[in-house]
Amino acid sequence: MTHVSRLLASAAALALIGFAGSACAEDAAPPPADTATAAAPADIVVTGSARAQRRFDVSYAVNSMSREQIRKLAPRSMTELIGSLPGIQTEATGGEVQNITRIRGIPTDRGYLYYQQDGLPLYQELDGYFFNQGDGMNRLDLMTQRVEVVRGGPAPIYASTAAGIANVITRTGGEHPQGEAQLTLGTTGLYRLDAYQSGKLARDTYFAIGGFLRLNEGYRDSGFPQDKGGQIRANIVHNFSNGSLKLSGQYTNDRNEFYLSIPTADPRNPSVSLNPYINYFTGTLNSSSLQSVNIRYKDGAGNIQTQHGDLSNGRHITFGNVALDYEGDFGPWHVSAKGGYTKGKNHFDALYSTSNPVDANTYAAGYLNAARTAFGSNVAALGYAIAGTNGQSVYNPAASSGLVLSAQYRSVQANFYSGQGDLSVTRKFETPIGQHDVRAGVYASRYGSTEFAVYQNYLMPVASNPQMLDLVAYSSTGSVLGSVTDNGAINDAVSLVGGKYDGTVVALYGSDTWDITSRLRLDLGLRREWYDYSGTYLPTTSANLGNAATLADDATRAFTGQTLHQGYKATATNWTVGANYDVTRHFGVYARASQMEVPAGASAVVNATLTTTTTKAKLYELGLKASFGRSYLYLTGFYTKFDPLSASFSAYVPSTGRSDQTVNFTGTARDIGVEADGMWHVAGPFSISGSLTVQDPKYLNFASTTGADSSGVNGKQMVRQPRIYGNIRPSFDFVAHGSKVSIYGRYDYISKRYVDYPNTTALPAYGYFTLGAQVEHDRWSAQVAVDNVTNAHGLTEGNTAGDVLTGQGTSTAIFGRPLFGRAARLILSRKW
Repeated sequence: MTHVSRLLASAAALALIGFAGSACAEDAAPPPADTATAAAPADIVVTGSARAQRRFDVSYAVNSMSREQIRKLAPRSMTELIGSLPGIQTEATGGEVQNITRIRGIPTDRGYLYYQQDGLPLYQELDGYFFNQGDGMNRLDLMTQRVEVVRGGPAPIYASTAAGIANVITRTGGEHPQGEAQLTLGTTGLYRLDAYQSGKLARDTYFAIGGFLRLNEGYRDSGFPQDKGGQIRANIVHNFSNGSLKLSGQYTNDRNEFYLSIPTADPRNPSVSLNPYINYFTGTLNSSSLQSVNIRYKDGAGNIQTQHGDLSNGRHITFGNVALDYEGDFGPWHVSAKGGYTKGKNHFDALYSTSNPVDANTYAAGYLNAARTAFGSNVAALGYAIAGTNGQSVYNPAASSGLVLSAQYRSVQANFYSGQGDLSVTRKFETPIGQHDVRAGVYASRYGSTEFAVYQNYLMPVASNPQMLDLVAYSSTGSVLGSVTDNGAINDAVSLVGGKYDGTVVALYGSDTWDITSRLRLDLGLRREWYDYSGTYLPTTSANLGNAATLADDATRAFTGQTLHQGYKATATNWTVGANYDVTRHFGVYARASQMEVPAGASAVVNATLTTTTTKAKLYELGLKASFGRSYLYLTGFYTKFDPLSASFSAYVPSTGRSDQTVNFTGTARDIGVEADGMWHVAGPFSISGSLTVQDPKYLNFASTTGADSSGVNGKQMVRQPRIYGNIRPSFDFVAHGSKVSIYGRYDYISKRYVDYPNTTALPAYGYFTLGAQVEHDRWSAQVAVDNVTNAHGLTEGNTAGDVLTGQGTSTAIFGRPLFGRAARLILSRKW
């Protein structure tokens, strides 16, 4: 039985859970909405607030995306879903997980967008060791009821290090049994089955269970399947006369490919495309020849160890989570108690870009003297051969692009845990001057991780799914005298990391929603946090592994045998003040100021140098809101100041194979902008939705702590952040012959960005179209979604290992992660 067949057979077994529950109701009328839907429609939000409120009534920017809205958007990842909102710039070109999100110009790859599931994180910190608790741990499936996203506002009060919160609300059961099975087939070799079932277990006790299984050959041709695995989530809810208790569980076991940047033009002549050798839409440097990697290094006792790697493993994360959630009313008091525990592991094999392509003859000439020193003066020339053939299978770069390049294989392992709990009480008070809704709470978390990583650089041609190359030393008679590389490896174990950390955070927080009049509301919030980190770091040194036949092992990394114990403590104070005034029932204004302090994360103790800088972010916003029936518009002006921004850049140095060149800057990141989110019900079945962000993200007051010239940075546009981005989504929704029909489109636009701080190399602006159609009849539905319909070109990221400081030597980027090409999905589902 093939892997696909086994996967679909397992998925079918999961679907039977639902079909069994529907058998007794086959001839019944369509079921009513479940309790979760009835209790929390899309315009009701619970995130960032003491109590559930209408979106229109809150004094901050928030979106609530319902299950039906998510279905229509048909995102391929959580990041693609979040990217439909204003104020959040995304780069979703790295695969299904571990993508980039930035909120209102905050200059980090995750932008302090803090994920929660039913009000608690799955892992305390934004980023674990090569996994993140955003799309890295949260995957959409039929158990997702809705996703609420807060941008700025009170986010720093309700989560640590949060400039925004994405809260994934899961489905729960109700009085009537409900279920759904969904099959997705895609042109990328995608096979996915989702299933869900909910119902009543006993009086006042309900259940819900669901998940997905998925196999995807991938968006680029790596030579092996790239996404495989799934997850299951379940909960049991018991209702009391004054509240409820919910027990939840989740198990995720999923492998996901990481796509690195690729070269798109010849650096010797940027007008020459490399598309004939590595296709813009389907090409990747990921290679099936890296499915059996051996990386040698020395342990602390001086013994040579071998780390085995398989690139097809991808980012393989496995974790389980259990959570308990209690909500209860005791007279005027509302009590909320949440607790959760997560334990898991992440085994990550990936290929990262390092240097740009270089002329093959120039590259070889750079190693000639070293080869003669190592193998003798009778070395006549260096030439290329297919890796592992002892120089016998000669490769001639001139027969293809004439270029070679290096990339870095990373083998990373982490075992992690995270326990977290939140207890709060809320009460309303009547006063002579309005009503106060006061909430006070305590949050605590204990979490940690062990870390191990070893990197190795490989030599390869510019080709898709390339074979690795050896650079071989030949005599004048063609005899092999030695090799610069070792079975394709330029540098064995060029980087080695080992250690562990444990962290504790305790936070006290409070908020007051003061309804001064029926139209005027004032919000206040304060959060005080205490951090305590401890850990160990295993120092490394340079070592020669003693293989005289190659240069690749002359300067590997080795553990010294020492153990460095480190720890530090920090505090943070976050606050927020907001005001909301409803001019009429359909028009309102609001204003808010917030502060967020971000200490260095727990992983700082797993470093040779302990850096404990705390960064402070000031967040200001002013909003206008209008709501008329099905049409609405939310317009928010924002100002973000991130200070100090400590930026340390390690540039890849080809001669050593390491990121040896480090430049440190300290300055301020500032962003001013306007974001719009709206829907216009034009007439009849036609409506237009969309979001737009216009901003001016800049670096200010930059200075170098190492003497480097920073004058070229000040006032420049932040790296990889556009001035304009957004989308427009027309939709035509009608009923025909008893069926609901929706035909819709989407156009996304991203303006010009830069790969480097001095803004010398630009990532050009781009836009792309998505089309879809959905038909629902009785309990059946069919949907077609086509991504990047016109095969639009768009480049993201650049080559972060080498171009952040100085660019790519061209005015327009010739190295980056392109958009995925046109792909279609067919989604069939049945509800009961």
